[in-house]
Amino acid sequence: MSLPRLRVAAMMMFGSLVFGAAAAAENASVFRVPDIAALPDNAHGRQVRLGRALITKTYAYIGPFGPDPAMRYAGNDLACGDCHLEAGTQTFGLPLVGLYGDFPRYSARSGTDISIEDRINSCMTRSMNGRQLPVDAPAMQALAAYVKFLSSNVPPDKRVPYDRSWQIPELDRAADPIRGKVVYVRVCLGCHQGDGAGIAANPKALVLGYVVPPLWGKGSFNDGAGMARIITLANFAYANMPPGATHATPALSSVEAWDVAAYVESQRRPTKSELARDFSTDLLAKPVDAPYGPYADDFSEAQHKYGPFMPIRAEIAHLKATQKVRSGD
Repeated sequence: MSLPRLRVAAMMMFGSLVFGAAAAAENASVFRVPDIAALPDNAHGRQVRLGRALITKTYAYIGPFGPDPAMRYAGNDLACGDCHLEAGTQTFGLPLVGLYGDFPRYSARSGTDISIEDRINSCMTRSMNGRQLPVDAPAMQALAAYVKFLSSNVPPDKRVPYDRSWQIPELDRAADPIRGKVVYVRVCLGCHQGDGAGIAANPKALVLGYVVPPLWGKGSFNDGAGMARIITLANFAYANMPPGATHATPALSSVEAWDVAAYVESQRRPTKSELARDFSTDLLAKPVDAPYGPYADDFSEAQHKYGPFMPIRAEIAHLKATQKVRSGD
């Protein structure tokens, strides 16, 4: 190649590197998590800060021992931040970043379009094992304001590239609670205790919440919660547990994560009424790991709870294809 051509090629390469760096910088600025400390001390700033406090110390505001009996909407003393780590900002820790722009959206579970407030209330009645917050309640408005704040750097026509959950390979067998107990005793028992009850900040004052949240028992999430599904729990445990572990430096193997999740899911927890109504308008849209029926397929509740899931996925795909043929689509 001649010297002029080499210069042109070098300039083109340099230009592409500069453009790539600029694009990366632009993306970094577009999707940077906003700094709550930068909010002014005005009505909006105070509302967003209250929303963050409700995420990190839910029990102190709307828990069953909260100061205002009329505001005791949560049915346990968990915090939303027990699942949405770092106040909903930790990647692979079920973050809330960018979530606001997803709503309103269609929910296959209810068969209707839902708002961000509806989604928050789904957590209230499932993960928090409580009752719905009124849309105009200060706590609801603060929670929605905080979720909106976490999406404030995301353009309305874009989806934030912020990973909500890590995806580990699925097993070709059922996850095994017996094997999982061995993993639990070795890795989890020291924090979550042998009875899964966690560690309360003060056992005589649960309004102070937990240092380590319960994983089962009356103080835990109910059987309709997202964490009651093994795929959600296994991926969460792999990427985040025990504290200090990450998806890049996990403490568990993927097999151990599945089995320990199976052990946790095998334990007794509060039950949610009327779960049969979930996905009732379209059972084919029901998650394959929903641990309760009815189902569109003939696989057992045990297989839906523990896997393996590939045969279920194949059957659901077949049923969907058959449905399309019958409808003429």
